[in-house]
Amino acid sequence: MTRQMVLVGFLQAQNCTNLPSSWRHPDSRNDSMSADYYQEIARILEAGKFHMAFFDDRLAMPDRYGNDHAHTVEYGIRCVKMDPLIVLTTMGLVTEKLGLGATCSTTYYEPFDVARRFATLDLMSGGRAGWNVVTSLNDGEALNMGRDSHPEHDSRYDRADEFMEVVLGHWDTWEDGALIMDKQSGRFADPAKVKRLDHKGPAFKSRGPFTVPRSDQGHPVIIQAGASGRGQRFAGRWGEVIFTAARNLAAAKDGYASVHNEAAKAGRDPDQMFLCNLTTPVCAATRAEAEDKMALINKLPLEIDALSLLAEALNYDFASKDLDEPLTTEELKSMQGILGIRDGVLKNSGKSNPSARDFVTFSGRGQVQDAMVGGPKEIADKLEEMFVEHGCDGFVIAATYVPGSYADFVQHIVPELQRRGLFQKEYRGKTLRDNLRLKRPAAGAWKTRPHDAAE
Repeated sequence: MTRQMVLVGFLQAQNCTNLPSSWRHPDSRNDSMSADYYQEIARILEAGKFHMAFFDDRLAMPDRYGNDHAHTVEYGIRCVKMDPLIVLTTMGLVTEKLGLGATCSTTYYEPFDVARRFATLDLMSGGRAGWNVVTSLNDGEALNMGRDSHPEHDSRYDRADEFMEVVLGHWDTWEDGALIMDKQSGRFADPAKVKRLDHKGPAFKSRGPFTVPRSDQGHPVIIQAGASGRGQRFAGRWGEVIFTAARNLAAAKDGYASVHNEAAKAGRDPDQMFLCNLTTPVCAATRAEAEDKMALINKLPLEIDALSLLAEALNYDFASKDLDEPLTTEELKSMQGILGIRDGVLKNSGKSNPSARDFVTFSGRGQVQDAMVGGPKEIADKLEEMFVEHGCDGFVIAATYVPGSYADFVQHIVPELQRRGLFQKEYRGKTLRDNLRLKRPAAGAWKTRPHDAAE
């Protein structure tokens, strides 16, 4: 069958999108703490045949810059963070085919709890759930969750590997056909087909039996976004939908090959995973109209937006240095969180000791400098090139204002992609796996693969 793009809507359960200035846009809705706000987005995405609505999440508002939250609240820099699973549930009520994905941390939750939450959403949505596996980012999250500091980068992934084994183990303990539902005999389910996990490992103990039967798609789709070397190994071992953030075709192709290599080393079929690159389109009926939109959007970001989000993402207080003072090698090594940001700044700036201003300039955090601006042909051409050249398998569409950015993309770009045969005109099935063309996982299949990629 002809290869086609995967499209994911990138969302935040908060006062802004991934672009913190989006709430300042005159056409953005002001009721981001209402169900109707997210339900309108859900209807738009499903009308555009998007595969999934996805929520990023953090367990703290950005407060690493100056170790204070005042600037975050004052300027609305992601200061509201609601529970994305509950928001997704409201979106599931007004859609039938749209996948429902959310982030949940392996660092600050227990595996049984996460397994139950997502398995429940999977049942309630008819098999449309996806779980984005993250290891969290910074000390603010640690302090909110009863810890003194955030664990070291690689150790978080070691814990996450075991976390995955526990979650998947619980999801496997109800076999297909376990439910009997025979009122005459009084038998509800076959106990021979419901097992205990009895996991005992270095980080976790979890007994079971699990309390949620398997869904129509088997279990939720696993989403991952590891950018570092260790993160790519984790993604190669576990990820089914993998988010990337390459800023050009060459970098995208390198990352695509690396993750596929890790998947092959882990004994997986690389065709059973989809890499989707984060993209911020600013589109309209014509390029001139799109450029006018971009001119307005460019006026919205503040320098504090970027500094705040950089401090959050790298768990480093950029307020501790003068804006133009080079960071020391030791300071660069002390950074945690999304290390791909640090590594990208080092590479793109060409400096071994960049300053905070260099991080603002070359990271793209809090900015829209990498936006794709144009009419249907211009944007479709760029998406097609990266897709056809195997820089990715699809795109995570980020919004500059809400819900208008999603509506613009669905109105102007989706029909052009469909005309070119690059994107689906109808959903292929009812579950998220159906629509992604992912095989329904057999219970325990993940255990049979070698684990070279994660060792």
